[in-house]
Amino acid sequence: MTSTDPAPSQDLAGLTALVTGGGSGIGAATARLLTARGARVAVLDRDPAGAPEGTLAVQADVTSDEGVRAAVAEAVGELGGLHILVGNAGIGAIGTVEDNPDDEWQRVMDINVLGLVRTARAALPHLRKAAESRPGTASITHTCSIAATAGLPQRALYSASKGAVLALTLAMAADHVREGVRVNCVNPGTADTPWVGRLLGQAEDPAAERAALNARQPMGRLVSADEVAAAIVYLASPAAASVTGASLAVDGGMQGLRLRPAAD
Repeated sequence: MTSTDPAPSQDLAGLTALVTGGGSGIGAATARLLTARGARVAVLDRDPAGAPEGTLAVQADVTSDEGVRAAVAEAVGELGGLHILVGNAGIGAIGTVEDNPDDEWQRVMDINVLGLVRTARAALPHLRKAAESRPGTASITHTCSIAATAGLPQRALYSASKGAVLALTLAMAADHVREGVRVNCVNPGTADTPWVGRLLGQAEDPAAERAALNARQPMGRLVSADEVAAAIVYLASPAAASVTGASLAVDGGMQGLRLRPAAD
């Protein structure tokens, strides 16, 4: 934020939030924005060294139920409660169904799907308390993907995991709506994050691969982490008090638009 930018709204003052995978990329951008909007924020990450300034860094691996429960308890103890959970921790995978062995399928599903389950399971008792004491403030928001709703080449395992995240979001929304806990997800297109940077670095021609990813999205560029964070924070905030069971695409038009080829 520059000196000419308006001060961010403090509409989340008095609320507390936990962001998994908040040490980099979309998670870090989300933690920064929640903090700027007045929330007290804890970042849960396997390597929380990149947790944004002003947040509580908690080390945990989402593949460990015991570790997640301890980390959530630590965060809630330090923050004094929990209103907002952002389930963002996840990993990518490349290849067709023939390219990844069973143990890789199990690893990606364990992190991308069961990681959300473990975190929500530990957080829900605290979110229910928040809903009772301050209705309209309790929410869970998952980072899903365009891969859940569009067929992408060389992404079979990743797409399967994110399709499960979308279905999980809908089921959880139905389960917890009468408890006052909203559950939504954001579906980013290809985002300019450290993981995508590493993916590009593995390509034979990184510049050509980046150009192809840009062209795949109708707006002609990658989505930024800050743009995805803005959508997550909206869904997590009381401004979206009537929104649950929703998936919000932040994909440069990739899901919904069918453009004619550009004229030469």
